[in-house]
Amino acid sequence: MTNLAKLDFIALDIARKKYMSWALDVEIHLDAKGLGDTIKEGNSASAQDKAKAMIFLRHHLDENLKIEYLTVKDPSILWKNMKERYDHLKLVILPKARYDWIKLRFQNFKSQQYQEKGFTKYSDLISCLLVAKQNNELLIKNHESQPIGSTSFPEVNATRAQNVNNFRGLGRGRGRGRPWSWNIYSI
Repeated sequence: MTNLAKLDFIALDIARKKYMSWALDVEIHLDAKGLGDTIKEGNSASAQDKAKAMIFLRHHLDENLKIEYLTVKDPSILWKNMKERYDHLKLVILPKARYDWIKLRFQNFKSQQYQEKGFTKYSDLISCLLVAKQNNELLIKNHESQPIGSTSFPEVNATRAQNVNNFRGLGRGRGRGRPWSWNIYSI
């Protein structure tokens, strides 16, 4: 019973938000479960497959939509009703998204280096921007750890070599010129 409460993806809300991604998710999940034909008109799916598809569809609907389509028992009819109700959004959202993509401008970059690359896919643009952001964060961390004009840390090997050279030639044996080997009984 706990599996029934778990959603595979966000349920479609009555406010028409994200219908296109919901519809794609439903189609993919139904195909993965072998129930993709149940939402097509004139399908010859078994009653058991239709019931499984109907349970899946209703599980991923807003409560108000479930109540509104309470009498619908065929997944293809429910799918058709959802499509009629929300499919017009493609006519509104898709042209605006295309317009925004074409008119996309990069501000705050003096050289317009990203515009010159001529990206045709949104994913290519985003991956390039993410790499640039990561490199910028790395530069900032490096600068914060040692700002320009501050003295650099001495090399560990160079410091040790100087200390060794200072104590050479002072004699051999215990307690002569080696502060780290003084005999505590001689004090």
